[in-house]
Amino acid sequence: MTPVVTAAVLLAAVTHAGWNAIAHRITDKLVGFTLISGGGLLIGPAALPFVPVPAAWPYPLCSAAVHMAYHALLMTSFRLGDSGQACPLARGGAPLVVTVPAAGFAHEVPDGWATAGIALSCAGLSGVALWGLRGHRPDRAAVGAALATGLAIAVHTVVDGLGVRASGSSVGYVAWLMAVQGAVIPAYALWRRRGAAAARLRPHAGLGLLGAALSVLAYGLVLRARTRAALTPVAALRESSIIVGAVTGAVFFRERFGAPRIAAAGLLVVGIGLMLRAG
Repeated sequence: MTPVVTAAVLLAAVTHAGWNAIAHRITDKLVGFTLISGGGLLIGPAALPFVPVPAAWPYPLCSAAVHMAYHALLMTSFRLGDSGQACPLARGGAPLVVTVPAAGFAHEVPDGWATAGIALSCAGLSGVALWGLRGHRPDRAAVGAALATGLAIAVHTVVDGLGVRASGSSVGYVAWLMAVQGAVIPAYALWRRRGAAAARLRPHAGLGLLGAALSVLAYGLVLRARTRAALTPVAALRESSIIVGAVTGAVFFRERFGAPRIAAAGLLVVGIGLMLRAG
């Protein structure tokens, strides 16, 4: 985790929080995710003439399938719960889940400092969500969707980490991934909304395409980082986006934040410091 890699992943965290905030702001979740996914479909194929074809095709194909499940689950999480709870629940435990397959498939076993940093970071990430649930009866469906989203995140983290390393080009991998997966949600929206799709998409087109650009930038930065550092610390650092997301939810959507979440954010910062020390 060099300073350059750290800065890239933190920038990815901010841009990731940005597109999540845009997706949450658009009330019709299918419209929001259609525009963000469709924007990726525009960006990815436009880059194809200028990037190499990935050397290991099973990885982007598998990743595309997992990303489709991830987006469907995330859309459900946003619909059932507020973004300040859905995102932390979804992302809080993902880095810990990544640790096992990263050790098995990528032979990346964290040392003591890194392990402590990952554990503290996940505790802080989960705390952002769990303290936000105090005094409220949690919706089981919302919690279930968020936890399933976290599992999908862990799976595509490992698949993409291995895939981008085998592909030989992080930019090429992202472009082909966007091209492969980008059509699915727009196609579903066109089928679901039929003749009303264009009318529903048009008022949010500019905002949705901005979200698409932020989404592609965020994931491109993270994939590049995965070629330069171990998968689990990158995953934990990237999930600092939920702190930005919780602040965004408090400022723009009037969702609760408060002192407990500030303390949880402090745990995250300490965990990041330990991971950097390990690097």
